[in-house]
Amino acid sequence: MTDSKQAHSDTTNAVTQPETVGETAAQQAQKPAQKESLLGNLLLNIVIPTLILTKLSGDDWLGTKWAIVVALAFPLVYGLRDLLRSGKVNFFSALGVISILLTGGISLLELDAKYIAIKEAAIPGLLGVATIVSLYTRWPLVRTLIYNDRILDTGKIANRLSANGNETAFERTLQQASWMIAGSFFLSSTLNYILAEVLLQSPPGTEAFNEELGKMTALSFPVIALPATIILMLVLVFLFRRIGKLTGLSLEEIMVQQ
Repeated sequence: MTDSKQAHSDTTNAVTQPETVGETAAQQAQKPAQKESLLGNLLLNIVIPTLILTKLSGDDWLGTKWAIVVALAFPLVYGLRDLLRSGKVNFFSALGVISILLTGGISLLELDAKYIAIKEAAIPGLLGVATIVSLYTRWPLVRTLIYNDRILDTGKIANRLSANGNETAFERTLQQASWMIAGSFFLSSTLNYILAEVLLQSPPGTEAFNEELGKMTALSFPVIALPATIILMLVLVFLFRRIGKLTGLSLEEIMVQQ
């Protein structure tokens, strides 16, 4: 349930298919309203679930089980809304929904807290492995995450790379960027596991466990999502600089003009 997955998911929300040529001006005008609200994201995925788990888990309020159900309902509805609004299955959003369901299932079934720690580590870890494996396919994830037509003018870049004879060097650059992205996922995996192991000490089904789960949710952003996001930003800087060096184009020339 940690926000690191959400952070990666938010990065990919801007990385969908190119806009269609026949798009109307009215459709384009509606796009700014469709952008995600950072405040809403933090409230629904971190703040509200944390407050419910830490403050409303007592018998005088929701109780331990209902507190988990209500708290997880907010990020779950948020993730499902993202899936429905996009009109197609976003792999990262779907993975976030699955993660929330697993956290709720493990907690409600009162299984050992170690399973939550394993789950928290497994999901970003699998993403890291998938990023590396994708290098050996026709669909490397780096092209989905960063090098795509919504962010960069890939046609112009490809033409200039070909003219300069730097296509092979650019492929090496994409491989290096992929390993950096995989590293960010592996960092999230490690921090997820450590955070869960340190905080989840009480038996599931108790008020103390809910409070610990709430603390883990609250700390997920500064401890996990923030470092992973910083790494992704560094990957972007690295990739943009390498593209500029290999093509001779400026940043303004390689970016898609909004």
